Amino acid sequence: MKYLKRIADEQLKLRLEAFGAVQIMGPKWCGKTTTAEKQAKSVIKMQNPDTRESYLATAQTKPSLLLKGETPRLIDEWQVAPVLGDAVRHAVDERRLKGQFILTGSTVIDDDEIMHTGTGRISKMPMYRLKWKALPFRLLTIMLKRWKNFSLLKT
Repeated sequence: MKYLKRIADEQLKLRLEAFGAVQIMGPKWCGKTTTAEKQAKSVIKMQNPDTRESYLATAQTKPSLLLKGETPRLIDEWQVAPVLGDAVRHAVDERRLKGQFILTGSTVIDDDEIMHTGTGRISKMPMYRLKWKALPFRLLTIMLKRWKNFSLLKT
């Protein structure tokens, strides 16, 4: 299936230019990971069954190892190891660079497991399921013209 560019793509780009990290939050299957992968230079998927246990063990002993890689680095479903939120905040403080990390996840995080909110370092970006208004205006115009022509052919 071809990827439909969304308003969220531009929002993510702008947030990466302004913050050290961006956390994309939203319901399952709304496109968080796919949108993030379009801009990420490296990816780690915390729920991959082949690597999950080793990633969790690494997160508990030395989470900074999971942050190594080309940036922006996508950490998908990071909430399975909440300590990664603190590790990202710390890395952003240390590196003092924008656009270092993209965090995605659909589960609500227990705030008791995170030492710091990441305010000023991690931008929280809500994302919703694809709706017409989430598409750029130009794409909507093209789609509506095609739909109109298709409708005319059917009558």
